[in-house]
Amino acid sequence: MIISASRRTDIPAFYSQWLLNRLQEGYVLVPNPRNPSRYSRVELNPQVVDCLVFWTKNPSPMLPRLAEIVALGYPFYFQFTLTPYDRDLEQNLPPKETLLNIFQKLSAMLGPERVVWRYDPVILTPELGLDLEYHLRQFERMAAALAGYTQRCIFSFLDMYPKVGRAMSLALAQEAKEADETAMGRIAEGFSAIARKHDLDLFTCCEPVKLSQYGIKHASCIDQGMIEEILKCKIQVKKDPNQRPSCGCIESVEIGTYDSCPHGCLYCYGTSSPKTVRSNIARHDPKSPVLIGALPQNAIITERKMCSRKDAQLTLF
Repeated sequence: MIISASRRTDIPAFYSQWLLNRLQEGYVLVPNPRNPSRYSRVELNPQVVDCLVFWTKNPSPMLPRLAEIVALGYPFYFQFTLTPYDRDLEQNLPPKETLLNIFQKLSAMLGPERVVWRYDPVILTPELGLDLEYHLRQFERMAAALAGYTQRCIFSFLDMYPKVGRAMSLALAQEAKEADETAMGRIAEGFSAIARKHDLDLFTCCEPVKLSQYGIKHASCIDQGMIEEILKCKIQVKKDPNQRPSCGCIESVEIGTYDSCPHGCLYCYGTSSPKTVRSNIARHDPKSPVLIGALPQNAIITERKMCSRKDAQLTLF
């Protein structure tokens, strides 16, 4: 089975010691987002966990712990989101040059094939200077800095979930809008030329619009091919039914919790309220089997069926 850590929060940035404790103890308890009294008990050991997929905007706190995760026997790779926005949109991230250096350091430790660059989301609001020229200029700058440190870049356009739209419009005093297909095509054409220049494979994430005329493919962020390359064997998996129809990700088990990331990105669908985030962070205990707080007395725990998806008969060479 594949573990996603995490679409809901930034575990490498804020909860790496908790994760290491969970890997050492061999299990994690994950609350049901729709029914907080129900928990899944997820077994964590290398016999059933085929790969860990880390999602992050700042893996720096986890770097000293990577050797321990390797020693425990877990394969993994990183989805590293690195976008050009300032603190109007990304309130609590380190400076971009610092993050570029962290990306390079992580790649030097793991290899460029195990660090995926996410330029996600592309926000087009010309009134704020976020226009085509801005994105082409910033994408070129970042692609040049990351050339040789990653093999692929995944980008997507802003999806205006209701709470995202409210947060951005309120903070920016400007209505945020989704990109139309014409704008998407112009961005795709420009990004594609830059990616070719820097030897990057370019993909989109969860975009229904086809951009294959620019040499851009649909991505699978939790990607069967990447995982098989890391494991050096085939895996028997299905498409994840819990994701959007345009998502190509394979099945995984999510171990994160919503409203627990303090990066303060206004476009984030995983945060409903900064106040809730602050409250949850205050309740975090690195020794707890749950990410936020302690297990409630009325908790109902269900064992999650876990098994390896490796096909021992099909080894890659």
